Amino acid sequence: MTTQLTPAPAPDTTARRDHIYPALTVAQLARIATHGRRRRVEAGEVLVHAGEPVARLFVVVEGQIDGVRPSATQGDLVVSLGPGMFSGEVTMLSGRRGLAHIRAAAAGEVIEVARDDLLALMQADGELSEIFMRAFILRRMELLRRQVSDVVVLGSSHCQGTLHIREFLTRNGHPYTMVDLDREADVEAVLDRFHVSADDVPVVICRDVVLRSPSTQQIADALGFNDAIDQTHVRDLVIVGAGPAGLAAAVYGASEGLDVLVVESTAPGGQAGSSSRIENYLGFPMGISGLDLAGRAYTQAEKFGAQVMIAKNATRLACERRPFALEIGAGQRVPARAVIIATGVEYRRLAIDNLKGFEGAGVYYAATSMEAQLCNGEDVVVVGAGNSAGQAAVFLAQTARRVHMVIRSGGLVDTMSRYLIRRIEDHPAIVRHVRTEVVSLDGNGHLERVGWRDNETGRIETHGIRHVFTMTGAVPGTHWLGGCLALDAKGFIKTGPDLSPEDLAAARWPLSRAPHLLETSLPGVFAIGDVRAGSLKRVASAVGEGPIAIAAVHQVLHE
Repeated sequence: MTTQLTPAPAPDTTARRDHIYPALTVAQLARIATHGRRRRVEAGEVLVHAGEPVARLFVVVEGQIDGVRPSATQGDLVVSLGPGMFSGEVTMLSGRRGLAHIRAAAAGEVIEVARDDLLALMQADGELSEIFMRAFILRRMELLRRQVSDVVVLGSSHCQGTLHIREFLTRNGHPYTMVDLDREADVEAVLDRFHVSADDVPVVICRDVVLRSPSTQQIADALGFNDAIDQTHVRDLVIVGAGPAGLAAAVYGASEGLDVLVVESTAPGGQAGSSSRIENYLGFPMGISGLDLAGRAYTQAEKFGAQVMIAKNATRLACERRPFALEIGAGQRVPARAVIIATGVEYRRLAIDNLKGFEGAGVYYAATSMEAQLCNGEDVVVVGAGNSAGQAAVFLAQTARRVHMVIRSGGLVDTMSRYLIRRIEDHPAIVRHVRTEVVSLDGNGHLERVGWRDNETGRIETHGIRHVFTMTGAVPGTHWLGGCLALDAKGFIKTGPDLSPEDLAAARWPLSRAPHLLETSLPGVFAIGDVRAGSLKRVASAVGEGPIAIAAVHQVLHE
């Protein structure tokens, strides 16, 4: 299967192409040359091989360079770059592996810029930074749109594991080709082609590596997501969690010169990353999806030099002495002079015995376009009364036949933004069931029936509904802390003024000063976002806590 990314000219795409593949001016080339080295290239010379960590950017001074898919046939040309144009996309910021060969199509001259020098240039030169960032982001969007990738996923749209893998790749911005075995006329021929069996599904083919029912960590390792990250040297700051709060702290910390590493268990964005549309976030009057917001923040953090480890779970905070050490797996320890915990919360699971068998096969914890495709024209259930549930209901109502909102309380006024309440009340496809809760799930391999109970009358109704989106309650991500920090009765981290004298005495607070505003009961360890006791559970407030914590981190590092 060959996918081309040869730009097709169209009347309304000229301006966009100029942004994707801009030609730099003579003055701009001169500024870039001071950060790199000029060198000759010969026709046919491969400057970068596909699958190599991206460590260099090439600016064409004379001649032409091509981006070519690994098979290196004429039909696999991705793009041709002439004088003034440059190679690279967002992998230039992260150092991840590239998707194409960079090859000289003709003899000429280029300016070769190392990745670290490029990052320094972008921080010093606002004009070039804007040009590079826009081009990098738009190029990755094109790769995603046209599925130019080194990954093939074999699976089923009704398979829990397949959905989990697709969500992981999508939320990490990695393009892939999906082969839906439910729609293939000759499934056996497809399986034989890739030398796998039906028992192996879902299967992920990463270049020459075949992964059978892989974990997200195995996929991240195969794609080299974390290859460019040195896990051994002591960081100024390690941030646990790449939701809005963690990414905001990473942007501000890295932009102010701190050596920042972010450790994320799944993908940037946290719970907010699964939101279909956020309309009350400052500066986005048309709204923005959680995925887009997270992607922009992630790229912004990398632009300033922050590094982000993906698919790495924090298993323990070694808090006995400084520097602290974050344990992230079998024997892996990341040392840090300061730590920010931004692990957020998870939606509470429904109290139904057979729930696990339907997770990803009819029960979902995100409402994105991927899940919406699965229930087009069908009835769906949304459980919850907060903003996330409201956003999901409004989004799903665009394509679902009917959306049943199952609300345990007596209404939405106390828990949801007014603009969402109005949309829900006015939408003819959304039905609210107040003082009601889901009590049963039934099906054979995939959810087929849902039962809910009216808690006022005790009446139970069962409906032939195949999709439930549950977005209720909040369980803080603090199970891995092992008694290091003072928590409230619900497991949220206590900080600053919320720490009582008894909390500080129990923690043996060693300093004469009181804890900073977002500092925990352990000096040098901070908590921000939804995981913090007393937080507002809103994206804007979580983002705001990031720079507040960074200001205190600077003070701690100078103590």
